[in-house]
Amino acid sequence: MRKLFLVRHGQSQWNLENRFTGWQDVDITALGQLEAERAGQILKEEKVDVAFTSKLIRAQHTLKIILNEMGKTNTPIIINEALNERAYGMLEGLNKAETAKKYGAEQVHIWRRSFDIAPPGGESLKDTYDRVIPYFENFIQPQLQQHKNVLLVAHGNSLRALIMYLEHLSPEEILKREIATGEPLTYIFDDQMNAVKLGRVIAETNNTVPI
Repeated sequence: MRKLFLVRHGQSQWNLENRFTGWQDVDITALGQLEAERAGQILKEEKVDVAFTSKLIRAQHTLKIILNEMGKTNTPIIINEALNERAYGMLEGLNKAETAKKYGAEQVHIWRRSFDIAPPGGESLKDTYDRVIPYFENFIQPQLQQHKNVLLVAHGNSLRALIMYLEHLSPEEILKREIATGEPLTYIFDDQMNAVKLGRVIAETNNTVPI
């Protein structure tokens, strides 16, 4: 049995300020650090053989806190920009509410929640999918095939792209999926590399509940 643990980074400063972040290198807040610590506590009894993360500090910082809480600071870490958040182009750094006033709420909703329409100078979710999935297939999946457990700490949209792939979701289905910061998701793979989602682990009871 092999497991893949997915964690969205803890709350970032621009999450707190309701700003489009994308590829901007913004660190996590004090709350984000607590979320990362809690994720590490939830995963504490799990075996992790290798960890992957993006080139952005908020994901790397979250991963280091998680591994520290798990007592697994010697775990190999692989960093690659293919796992970065979706690029928001000209919207990066802008307050989301102010952007809706400037461009219209409907247009901003289209940029944020359509599958294949990108904001000016940025990426659509489809663009993000098209870089995340080849990286998963070429670098992460081989680790799982070797019966290794993998921890992946990334971002809302890069994880959304991977979840779409793992769960065979349609564009309409994945756009409805919300991914909370600092909440581990666990997938178990069979010998044919089919993924089964276990649910969210509750640290206090070690039971699973539906997501």
